[in-house]
Amino acid sequence: MKNLTFTSTLASMAILPFLYSCGSNPSQAVTADKPQEYPVETVVSKTTVVHIDYPANLQGQQNVEIRPKVDGFIEKILVDEGAEVKKGQLLFKINAPQYEQEVRTATAAIKHAEAEVNTAKIQVEKTIPLVKEEIISAYELKSAELVLQSREAALAQAKASLINARNNLGYTQITSPADGVVGSIPYKTGSLVSSSSPQPLTTVSNISKIFAYFSWNEKQFLDFTYNQEGKNIKEKLIKFPEVTLLLANKQEYENKGRLETVGGLIDTQTGSIQMRALFPNTNGLIRSGSSAVIRVPVTLKDVVIIPSKATYEMQEKLFVYVMGNNGAVKNTEIEVEDIPAGEFYVVKRGLSAGEHIVSEGMGSLKDGMIIKPKISATSR
Repeated sequence: MKNLTFTSTLASMAILPFLYSCGSNPSQAVTADKPQEYPVETVVSKTTVVHIDYPANLQGQQNVEIRPKVDGFIEKILVDEGAEVKKGQLLFKINAPQYEQEVRTATAAIKHAEAEVNTAKIQVEKTIPLVKEEIISAYELKSAELVLQSREAALAQAKASLINARNNLGYTQITSPADGVVGSIPYKTGSLVSSSSPQPLTTVSNISKIFAYFSWNEKQFLDFTYNQEGKNIKEKLIKFPEVTLLLANKQEYENKGRLETVGGLIDTQTGSIQMRALFPNTNGLIRSGSSAVIRVPVTLKDVVIIPSKATYEMQEKLFVYVMGNNGAVKNTEIEVEDIPAGEFYVVKRGLSAGEHIVSEGMGSLKDGMIIKPKISATSR
């Protein structure tokens, strides 16, 4: 009887821990087998617009170097750096008295040549009746006429010299060839300048319109050529949507621009072609020579778009977890377009519309793991 009691006691002691473990958390065993919930999105194919940024160099509509055409000393500087000037406005005066002397000399030469012409005309008029009366030979008349022609040629040359002298004198007053803004003025009053001076007197920049120069690679250019509406390049540029300019301070410029020209040559070293966009600059905010970023919209038709947060990288490859019909997930490699699309990727290969991908929590997933989906439509 004592042995039976002892055996029963040991059995009871062995069962107690098991009951205790189950009784302390009765739902734990069930929870361990229950699939966890993960947000899942349905892959869709749609037409979308992405924006691609390109570094751009900004240039004014005109950047005209102001150089003297004659030698002399700067007598007056009539504008200041950064001033807005109008076409024809006087900028500099050059002291060059030799050109005033040339004008006086050429004027005197004309008077002398006119006198010579008049003398030769009188000689011809005297010779004509003498030849008619056969007092002198026709040779004398021919000789007088040739002298007159020579004197007239000398007069024409003297008049041309006067025009040239007056032009040179006019070059001592330098005016602006266009509306614009005056750049730096390296030479000061009294400086000796000439047409061969290493630096211009200044530069006048017409910045009422701004050209933004940037480059496309050959693929981007071909995509534009084949996909953009229009019969030729001109029509394609006209129908291309407006572009945006981001200034150096990251602020978006208030005026939109348009693509205007495509370069005629692809650089064999870089494989790029130059593009030009035009932006109005009526308020004069942008200066020639500035740097900026041009943002170009690109329309992608019937492409698969997924959020970048739904991907993970492994060994320089991109993967997503695709959920099957039974709720099991499978890691799938994808290939995306080399297009910066912000928080989204444009998928080239690896996914099809209608598939379901896990959008968050990939770090806790394993291949083949069964999950409870919380499905929402993919959106941008």
